[in-house]
Amino acid sequence: MKNISVIGAGTMGNGIAHVFAQNGFTVSLIDLNGEALEKALQTIEKNLERLLKKERITAELKEQTLQRIQTFTDLKKGVSQADLVVEAATENESLKMKIFKELDAFTKPTCILATNTSSISITKMASQTQRPDKVIGMHFMNPVPIMKLVEVIRGYQTSDKTTQQVFELSKTLQKIPLQVNDYPGFIANRILMPMINEAIYSLYQGVAGVEEIDQIMKLGMAHPMGPLQLADFIGLDVCLSILNVLYDGFKLDKYAPCPLLINMVLANKLGRKSKEGFYNYKHDKKELIVSEDFLR
Repeated sequence: MKNISVIGAGTMGNGIAHVFAQNGFTVSLIDLNGEALEKALQTIEKNLERLLKKERITAELKEQTLQRIQTFTDLKKGVSQADLVVEAATENESLKMKIFKELDAFTKPTCILATNTSSISITKMASQTQRPDKVIGMHFMNPVPIMKLVEVIRGYQTSDKTTQQVFELSKTLQKIPLQVNDYPGFIANRILMPMINEAIYSLYQGVAGVEEIDQIMKLGMAHPMGPLQLADFIGLDVCLSILNVLYDGFKLDKYAPCPLLINMVLANKLGRKSKEGFYNYKHDKKELIVSEDFLR
């Protein structure tokens, strides 16, 4: 595999493109929004400059990495030569179904179709194609250039060969691949999201404030980031989407999203991306919000 196409120029997409390009692959980064592509390239360059200052890469590698990335607003052109496509579009099931149907038509028959979905069924996406054996999940963690894990999710018909190829590819990226099977939330989010949801319920029910909840988990459980700050980092809309997938998939009350989370998403208080969530980020730093403000 030499040619990689990445669909979606957002936080995850530009991170995935960065990692592949830095490790010698030719990358086509695809997004319908040209401005998003320009912003993605700026982000990649900024992250490479940060690595250069820390002496983790050379100036030559920085330039080579940037040169290996081409951008496209046309999906068909962007994936025509791909050996592997990694879909990293918005976490929306109907959108992903549409993309996979188009990928099946636009890519070479040998091309592996991967998705960075954090919760949506791999088997369901594979059903939109004539190559379910070549459809697989590659769930990278944010921030992609730093985090080592790739959660490799086998759909019901994913072949051993495809799985092995993705494992070897992940290792080439200096990542650690770990295999899971295709059930709602996989492993990472099946365990993480109920914890975040419980933290939001604890705030909602007045058990403790934002700072207390986060500090207890940091100081008592050695978590690098408290669950409410982590929810802001992930995006509250993404957390809600994953919890809905878990709740719809298992029909268990323990996955039901907290009403406070639902209200915050409806109010467009999505965390860092909207400059306000459980913390205020309007001055480019994390500031505490009075806990009573959440209990309107």
